[in-house]
Amino acid sequence: MLIRRCAVLLIEPREELGLDLKAMFSGGDALAASVRWVALAPHLDREVDISAVEVEILGALGQTVWRHSAVLEQEWGGDALARLLDCGLLVADLPQGAAALPGRLAHWRERDDTLRAQHWQPLSAVAHVFSRWHGMRSESGMQFPSFEELVKVFGPPPPPSAERGGAGPAIALPVPQRSPLDDVLLRRHTGRNFDTAAEVPLALAARLLQRTFGAQDRRMMAPDAWVLKKTSPSAGALHPCEAYVLAQRIAGVAPGLYHYHAIDHVLEPLRALAPDDAHRLAMVAVADQQWFADAPFMVVLAARVARNFWKYRNHAKAHRALLLDAGHLSQTFYLLATEAGMAGFITAAINEAQLEQALGLDPLADAVIAVCGCGPAGPGDYVELPGAPG
Repeated sequence: MLIRRCAVLLIEPREELGLDLKAMFSGGDALAASVRWVALAPHLDREVDISAVEVEILGALGQTVWRHSAVLEQEWGGDALARLLDCGLLVADLPQGAAALPGRLAHWRERDDTLRAQHWQPLSAVAHVFSRWHGMRSESGMQFPSFEELVKVFGPPPPPSAERGGAGPAIALPVPQRSPLDDVLLRRHTGRNFDTAAEVPLALAARLLQRTFGAQDRRMMAPDAWVLKKTSPSAGALHPCEAYVLAQRIAGVAPGLYHYHAIDHVLEPLRALAPDDAHRLAMVAVADQQWFADAPFMVVLAARVARNFWKYRNHAKAHRALLLDAGHLSQTFYLLATEAGMAGFITAAINEAQLEQALGLDPLADAVIAVCGCGPAGPGDYVELPGAPG
């Protein structure tokens, strides 16, 4: 059997503090610290505790060159290698013509190959996979104190505007001229109270999808290399973000999950849901943020990383570009919703892992980034900004 290290691996020395009662009673330092080694490999989707000897083995093996297991067993022992193979930090191959790998080893090899095929920059892959949520609820970690309570505990926040002058007197700028865009821009707000009885008309949902996520044009840049023109910018004109619709109350559309096809301008059914099940999924999606879960029309933004990383391979800024793409799209969505007289929202406080499961997505290939949505506002939702048109 041949062995090499997995493609992406971060090893963290994690400190744990405790009380040393014996030292405390003898007059010594009561605070004791211990260090354990934690392996973070994106293709595993979980942390793995490893020993100092296993750290040494992983440091000695590369991610590219295959080594014969018999040679490595003589150097490191069979038990340590077997454990690292079993947990997926080492991956295996067999000589040509040999029988297939055992199931667990074959699984880790497939997951490692999937990660390699996407061309992730290693730190970005670790950050993406290990910052995803599963089962997070607002009452279990997302309830923040009021501003008054925060000020009591932490003192006042940094000032809302930075002062960076000093090279000369400040230059007074003219008052902005009014324009038609102001009528929409100054009404835009984040909705936190949706009308739970209202529907979004199908024609309006279609406009929001097409003008935000749809292709306005497409061009062939080279043989078999097409780019889309959309209303928002995208790194390399690649537009990797896909829109997945969670329909709760869209007129003429049954509750459920759909994929919006950016070129064909159609909703592709993925999973039908009863109305109550659709709302439960909405609650899970936004980590129990009830004020968002009531929106009749929700869109999950998930980036096909291979589309972006095809050009920006193993690039330190490629993952950041995915996040920017999602941000651009959400703000276009906000403006269109406001134009239609609806409130919009976007949130990154989402349970990515459960959305991936519901949509059938692989987190190594399809990065769920955020959820946005809109709908008719409920009573008292809209707070007018200073200077907004009446």
